[in-house]
Amino acid sequence: MFQQLMDGFATALTPTHLAMAALGVLLGTAIGVLPGIGPAMAVALLLPVTYGLEPTGAFIMFAGIYYGGMFGGSTTSILLNTPGESAAVVAAIDGNPMARKGRGSQALAAAAIGHFIGGIIGTTMLVLLAPTVAKYAVDIGAPDFFAIMVLAFIAVTSVLGASRIRGVASLLIGLTIGLVGLDEMTGQQRLTFGSLHLADGIDVVIVAVALFAVGESLWVAAHLRRTTSEAIPVGRPWLGRADLKRAWKPWLRGPFIGFPFGAIPAGGAEIPTFLSYVAEKRLSKKHRDEFGKGAIEGVAGPEATASASAAGTLVSMLTLGLPTTAVAAVMLAAFQQYGIQPGPLLFQRESSLVWGLIASLFIGLTLLLVLNLPLAPLWAKLLRIPRPYLYAGILFFASVGAYAVNADVFDLLVMFVIGVLGFVMRRYGLPVLPAIIGVILGPAAEQQMRRALQLSDGDLVGLVNTPFAVVVYVIIAVLLFFPLIRKLVRPDKPASPDREKIDV
Repeated sequence: MFQQLMDGFATALTPTHLAMAALGVLLGTAIGVLPGIGPAMAVALLLPVTYGLEPTGAFIMFAGIYYGGMFGGSTTSILLNTPGESAAVVAAIDGNPMARKGRGSQALAAAAIGHFIGGIIGTTMLVLLAPTVAKYAVDIGAPDFFAIMVLAFIAVTSVLGASRIRGVASLLIGLTIGLVGLDEMTGQQRLTFGSLHLADGIDVVIVAVALFAVGESLWVAAHLRRTTSEAIPVGRPWLGRADLKRAWKPWLRGPFIGFPFGAIPAGGAEIPTFLSYVAEKRLSKKHRDEFGKGAIEGVAGPEATASASAAGTLVSMLTLGLPTTAVAAVMLAAFQQYGIQPGPLLFQRESSLVWGLIASLFIGLTLLLVLNLPLAPLWAKLLRIPRPYLYAGILFFASVGAYAVNADVFDLLVMFVIGVLGFVMRRYGLPVLPAIIGVILGPAAEQQMRRALQLSDGDLVGLVNTPFAVVVYVIIAVLLFFPLIRKLVRPDKPASPDREKIDV
């Protein structure tokens, strides 16, 4: 493993790949800083652009965009109280009060160093665990893979959004889009409406660009206000001895919360960052009253957690082909674009690519810290770009990217139709991630289900005839029925006057 990692560093440290990592970090940070534009949209927009690149360089750049986007999201969260992406929401609770007190540079430094430490620890865990998971995953059969994909569907729809019904509705939209085209086994046309343009299905790249870029742009345009908020001026980030004394423990605790949540299909970094914030608040005795008013622990812990969670998402994506976040889903589409299928055999078939990608994560994190700490004042100035110009540019690049996929005007029409659908989903509170995962994993889940049923001569028992599949379905049952059981066991009771103020 160590030798393979060293070979990966030899691949990642070539001048071309080093330039790709630096470009990804800078692009990711710049895009992450802009409110409403996350790393998922950045990767989706750049997918068509990378058609001419060799796979290793493209994925090294994508990884840099991933980490850079998370760092940029925390910057706008701290300075404007407007998270650039969902993982940076918790950073605003204490980061923005720190900035308003004139400690914005300290908050940015705590976030940047937290990202570096969390990413290094998380990537080290990735190095240690991913080959082992891949080794055991080789023996997983069709019923097991189908069960894992059903678990991913249920977990994502249960965790994200305001209600499970909206999550399931989003998933069904994605599964329906994934059905368009010819049936791989029978050649029967499905949902093509007699159009030859739809016979090959709808390209995942077009769906990703439409839902993220077009849908988000239309949503922002519909809610655009003329008022603009000025960014808080910030100097060069630095930390004093007292701040370091308070921040180093949260930096080390965060990765061990974020990495496991990133590796399981639980929707990304939103839950672990919140858990990290709660843990730091409970563990802090001297400064507990500062939480919510500018406690540095409330920035350091969640940011380290978010970075480690990003590394955790790569475990399930590389070893099982399961995306647990929107960025991972788009990166999985990028693998498929190059004809590479992530899964148990990826470490054997594409060893140089995988280890080059993992090594580039260490390099990208170092570049992120070295480049972005001095450039923090520059990133703050990006917040002054007028929104109409910003989103007009996004729509332009989205259109060029969609056309570049097949050089077909029909793809542009499909992109804008799905983009309007993405706008409607946002209007009614439907999360986008289940739809993307439905588009990508839907055809694969159908294929695995059919294989399992063929092996059992059509008997449904063939879907649950392995111990691993049974365990996964038990976990699914717990996810589905746990809220109902909790209500039955502990029914809500009106609080008595004597106990109204006892709840902590």
